[in-house]
Amino acid sequence: MQLLKNRKGYESDKVFYLPVTQIVPNRAQPRAHFDEDALAELAGSIRRYGVLQPLTVRRRSGGGFELVAGERRLRAARMAGLREVPCLVAAVSEEDSALLALIENIQRRDLNYMEEAAALQKLAENFGLSQEKMAEKLGKSQSAVANKLRLLKLSPECRASLLEAGLTERHARALLRLSREEDRLAALRTIAAKKMNVAQTEAYIETLLRRRAAPPRGRRPSFIIKDVRLFLNAVDHNMEIMRRAGVDAQCGREETEDAITLTIRIPKARPQASP
Repeated sequence: MQLLKNRKGYESDKVFYLPVTQIVPNRAQPRAHFDEDALAELAGSIRRYGVLQPLTVRRRSGGGFELVAGERRLRAARMAGLREVPCLVAAVSEEDSALLALIENIQRRDLNYMEEAAALQKLAENFGLSQEKMAEKLGKSQSAVANKLRLLKLSPECRASLLEAGLTERHARALLRLSREEDRLAALRTIAAKKMNVAQTEAYIETLLRRRAAPPRGRRPSFIIKDVRLFLNAVDHNMEIMRRAGVDAQCGREETEDAITLTIRIPKARPQASP
């Protein structure tokens, strides 16, 4: 681990055997889920051979110790019934302790990408770390940190569905191109059902975006046609009324594919009656 790459980060080179009851979990532990079967297997190994790699802890101001690295080993040791575990005591701050817990899980690939994103957000919120600072401490690029944090723009339902379907971080980033939650969930169901790979998913999302951006096809609504006919009927009716009243009103109609042209002729004076 970068922050403890030499012994200067420890109180001493000595390995202490500490009671498990005096060690509390790291509050910043980013890993949310532990495979119970794998823990049981590790506990069986610990019963037989002991804890081969010491845990890393730091002293708590109120007494006892807080775990810095080794959560899985601590859980398995307790499961195996051990009362004490070997530990190295690190002289690190709360911030560095949280960073070390994250780094250990990243290096061991114990975190899924959503847990890693949530851990980065927690670091930023709890310690006021910028993306650049987190990238520097974690040995990552700033863009990698930014891309990871963007995943948290997905809803909890969307995040859980991605993990449940076994889809990758690149699948998740493709979904972010859709702005509406209902579109993301609908696309996710299709992607999972069809078992799309990343390339297929990106092409599918691109197709959805093109469809949404395309202007609607022009078509004449039926209610407009109906209104035009009502209008023409009204014109014919009024022309007939004028003719009955002795006015020589005429209406010419020319209809093409695009329009109907009406030419109405109404004399200004009524014709003189014959003597």
